[in-house]
Amino acid sequence: MHEPFAPTPHAEVDTVLAYFLPRIQSLFGNHFIGMYLVGSLALGDFDPYRSDIDFVVVTDTDIGEDLFGSLQDIHTQFAASNSSWADKIEAIYIPYLALRDTASNASHYPQMEKGTRLFRAPLESGWVFHRITIRDHGAVVAGPEPRMLVDTINPQAVHSAAKEITGLWLEQAKNDPTWLPWLRQRDAQAFVILTLCRLLYSLATGSVASKPRAAQWAQKAFEGPWATLIERTLARQHEAGNITQNEEAETLAFIQFTFEQSIRYTT
Repeated sequence: MHEPFAPTPHAEVDTVLAYFLPRIQSLFGNHFIGMYLVGSLALGDFDPYRSDIDFVVVTDTDIGEDLFGSLQDIHTQFAASNSSWADKIEAIYIPYLALRDTASNASHYPQMEKGTRLFRAPLESGWVFHRITIRDHGAVVAGPEPRMLVDTINPQAVHSAAKEITGLWLEQAKNDPTWLPWLRQRDAQAFVILTLCRLLYSLATGSVASKPRAAQWAQKAFEGPWATLIERTLARQHEAGNITQNEEAETLAFIQFTFEQSIRYTT
């Protein structure tokens, strides 16, 4: 007798995964290796009212145009459904060898961010944190245990990713005329602050944590103005509107602080 399909404690999420898994397995056939949850579902702070469903699918082959088109159809059909999760799916489709590789490269892999169609793009700097999540938190939907697929992550890869992410934000703040207006939106500023908390947590521990847990850790690890900034961000993160000029300056200073921390760990 088969046990019911319930990879998570959330019945609505399991229903979504039950839509995607058999279709993806049928599409890839013997080339399918596994499907793994990342994000809040893997890290234990999933909020059914605010979180997304994030998963990574591992194959043993690159995904050509025919497979990509069919995969895009699977996602498009779900996005057009009446599911409350229709626009809350984030996914990456990655060959096994790329999953093992610590370095992002110029190859373009099928990906989806919430509210978009499936597209091809290189892996982002933060890909190393997905790899740590898959390896260390073992949120398996289907496939072998993740430690069979992902080697131990070199701490230097974490340090380099944190430096690249914060360095890019500092560069955008100076040279991209669209970035600061984006940052001034309260939800965007909260995203940046909480991401910085996660980066600082990973720099210090070599592991990963959800945004709420990383924020709690950072408040204890960095007292004074940073703790106050984090506390205020947590309290107001779901409010509408824009941040103040003072909050903008504090946020930019916190980015600079995290960048400097990443350099300290890298050298």
